[in-house]
Amino acid sequence: MILRSLRFILALAIVTALAPLSQAASRVDCTALKSTILNRSVPYCVMLPPSYDQDKTRRYPVLYYLHGLGDNEQSLVNGGGWNLYEDLLAQNKVGEYIIVTPNGFRSFYINSKDGKFLYEDFFIKEFLPAIERKYRVRVGRGGRGIMGVSMGGYGAFHYAFKYPQKFISVSGHMSALRETPPPSLDGTPDARLLGVVFGTPFDPSYYKNNSPFTLVRNAPLAALKGMSIYFDAGSNDDYNFDAGAEALHKLLVQRGVKHEFHIYPGGHSWAFMAEHFGASLELHSRAFGLTK
Repeated sequence: MILRSLRFILALAIVTALAPLSQAASRVDCTALKSTILNRSVPYCVMLPPSYDQDKTRRYPVLYYLHGLGDNEQSLVNGGGWNLYEDLLAQNKVGEYIIVTPNGFRSFYINSKDGKFLYEDFFIKEFLPAIERKYRVRVGRGGRGIMGVSMGGYGAFHYAFKYPQKFISVSGHMSALRETPPPSLDGTPDARLLGVVFGTPFDPSYYKNNSPFTLVRNAPLAALKGMSIYFDAGSNDDYNFDAGAEALHKLLVQRGVKHEFHIYPGGHSWAFMAEHFGASLELHSRAFGLTK
């Protein structure tokens, strides 16, 4: 599930014939938060829109971006994602909001079964409040969105469906979705990787309890119907996450939850991410009430 670091492909995939960027300067802050829960510092980056340093009274919606396995808090910036946001902003396709990218390590953004790495507790109890204290963000559901890619897509849907009172929008690209746990991991390359999070030996019940599928089945229907949802996957996804995306689509249809879902040509790569990333940015902008 490690995203291929094809940064140059991402750059080429971004549309180049665009209107000039705003003259106001946007900026990116990269720092770290000392976590009491994790007993370590967690690096993160915050991408601030052009007017942030000019309008000192304005509060902004915030989009939390969760990276994929093998990447880190700087992958979106280094990969050109912020440039794409600025391009869409110049075209008036998105409004101004903050994007925050924490390092998720290899956690799948949940608490590990053995209790040694409680990332979900950190994210919900420490990280969100810390960002809302430090930056001028809108506090409350209507000003919070979450998105992710691959492992980060799993995390984004886990949080959105478990805490629907906290997020107005969610999106995922090539999300690491499986409707049912793997039948057996013994002797497979994924055994050690997933065991760190889901138990050694792998615990199917822990996997199921944390699955976005289980969470969406249990989530209050009213909350889900008030949430903007987008996800996609490649038809030749290297990890068959297109099947998981199809299954999530069918489940949301069964529950009567409006969403946008696509299977596009492509695999599991930054090239695929680049081609469709703008759809996420536009969805969150609409959910924040910044664009129509």
